[in-house]
Amino acid sequence: MKTTHTTHFRSATAMKNIPDASVNLVVTSPPYPMIAMWDEALSGNDPAIKKALEENRGMDAFEFMHRHLDTIWDEVARVVTPSGFVAINMGDATRSIGGEFAIYPNHSRITMAMIAKGFTPLPEILWHKVSTSPNKFMGSGMLPAGAYITQEHEYILIFRNGGKRVFKNGPEKERRKASAIFWEERNRWYSDTWSDIHGIRQETGDKSIRQRSAAYPLELPLRLILMYSAQGDTVLDPFSGTGTTMQAAMVTGRHSVSYETEEGLAPLACERAHRAPELSHQICRDRFEGHQRFVKERLASGKTMKHTHSTWNLPVITAQEREMVLPLALAVTGDIVQFTAEHAPFTPETPIPRRTPDPESEKKEGTKRPGQMSLFD
Repeated sequence: MKTTHTTHFRSATAMKNIPDASVNLVVTSPPYPMIAMWDEALSGNDPAIKKALEENRGMDAFEFMHRHLDTIWDEVARVVTPSGFVAINMGDATRSIGGEFAIYPNHSRITMAMIAKGFTPLPEILWHKVSTSPNKFMGSGMLPAGAYITQEHEYILIFRNGGKRVFKNGPEKERRKASAIFWEERNRWYSDTWSDIHGIRQETGDKSIRQRSAAYPLELPLRLILMYSAQGDTVLDPFSGTGTTMQAAMVTGRHSVSYETEEGLAPLACERAHRAPELSHQICRDRFEGHQRFVKERLASGKTMKHTHSTWNLPVITAQEREMVLPLALAVTGDIVQFTAEHAPFTPETPIPRRTPDPESEKKEGTKRPGQMSLFD
């Protein structure tokens, strides 16, 4: 199997390159309105935003910023298939404007906008981001009404375009069977709180680039792609940054389309694309070995497993897991705007390709080091 991965370096307000109803899943993290680092970028889309900020009209600026995002959600509504999913990583903002501290509820504003566009809201996920700060409050101290609750989570908003997806008999149903996940993964991922994604080091030491990319940890789009799409589906990211969603699509056997206005991020996205085969091998190995440990612990506790995988001779909990395939990215060709990835099923005998160890590179890229927890532990 081959998958294609295309990046358009232009605004997603007009995704003319994407046909109507052709995207199965959107996974993205847009600029967060009213987070100061995004003021300049968002103000460039509408002078009214800058004017409202200069005049200390915080709620007006908040609304104008979201009206710009609304134009992109309009395009998302056009390109998503019936029964397709949209997953939006979004955090609320806290900020003082004109001496008044307030929360700007981005997740609520986006939810209402998506409902207005015909999407069905589904249970959302709270992504609890562990803080290393010793101060668990914002404000002036210990006296009543002098402090504010800290924001230690972001939202992953889930929407569906209409009713439940129906897979046709034949190749579609076979792809669905191959795209099954392990029972223990299902129990961990389909929870309304994710507190086990702590992030990985970003692939650049340039703070300004990290800020412009607003990159999220790779495991976040990986989980969402495995949960809400089938192998061979198309995944869209209208705010691509350094290409995290594209990389996740590559390593899971999905096609991808990305939009990004910052052309300076292209070299980093290109590097991520070409690292996908090595990463895919590691992820497949982590998932397989994680399931082996699960089987060993379950059997040791005296519990049984009634089913066996059709090719791995490995016990599984449900019959739905018997035909699952771990898609392995073998090679990636292409550059900057267009890539092709070749895939094959993972087998327990598949060796992990090894690069020459480079400690400095590992620090920057967040590659797995001895003793470090894998993505799927």
